[in-house]
Amino acid sequence: MANAPLQKELDSLSEDLLNYLPPNLGQRLGVEFLGTFWLVLGGCGSAVLAAAFPHVGIGLLGVSLAFGLTVLTMAFAFGHISGGHFNPAVTVGLWLAGRQGPRNVLPYIGAQVLGGAVGAGLLYAIASGNPAYSLATNGLAANGYGAGSPGGFNLMAALLTEVVMTMLFLFIILGATDRRAAKGFGPLAIGLALTLIHLISIPVTNTSVNPARSTGPALFVGGLALQQLWLFWVAPLLGAAIAGISYRYLTGAGGLETVAAQAQPISLSTTTIGDVTSTRSSTEL
Repeated sequence: MANAPLQKELDSLSEDLLNYLPPNLGQRLGVEFLGTFWLVLGGCGSAVLAAAFPHVGIGLLGVSLAFGLTVLTMAFAFGHISGGHFNPAVTVGLWLAGRQGPRNVLPYIGAQVLGGAVGAGLLYAIASGNPAYSLATNGLAANGYGAGSPGGFNLMAALLTEVVMTMLFLFIILGATDRRAAKGFGPLAIGLALTLIHLISIPVTNTSVNPARSTGPALFVGGLALQQLWLFWVAPLLGAAIAGISYRYLTGAGGLETVAAQAQPISLSTTTIGDVTSTRSSTEL
């Protein structure tokens, strides 16, 4: 009985240590699968099921917001588990920026592509429940250029759009999760960035910036969407590579930070305007 308090303390310490164990690879791949599944189901689903719904359709603005919300919600939910990539371009960009090692790149991409495919499959099953739905006519919000572009934009316009939008998306992700950035706001900035990207580029390519998002619908739609899928791997990966390689040189970041959890507390945020730098302490809040 004399050792009961000590045993209780040891049990509590063991429980605390278990809580601090990092997620294993299977857990990280699981949430990457789930996050990409949600992105395709929520984002493409809003385009297929709700964008043109009679009288109350959400339109381009609603679809853009839906894609942003899928990433925002999953980044808050699982960013602390896997880093919240949900996108092969993000995984490659973070690797090239020094935020993660090479071992996880291919497993992450595999989980993301599988999640996107399952999300597209479920969306197809739901949409098919409407007798008026036709895969050939209504599609699954696949990406494309030329005849596959919502606005008829050509290959060069689509290439430039996807490279630049993905590059800027990665810059925002890297900056928002930098250890020098205010802690806790990364998912919000990333979700809003994806919303803005969709507002700009839906007319051009239906917006990819994510090879897994493009692959899922293309596998079911086939035809032109599958023929043009190469662009929506090449362009996002190129844009991500540019941002990943150049970020540390542009910002002076060492590239060692891995997730937003290592960012600085908002109470110690540093703001620089011109030549003036101020640091806000917790006593000022």
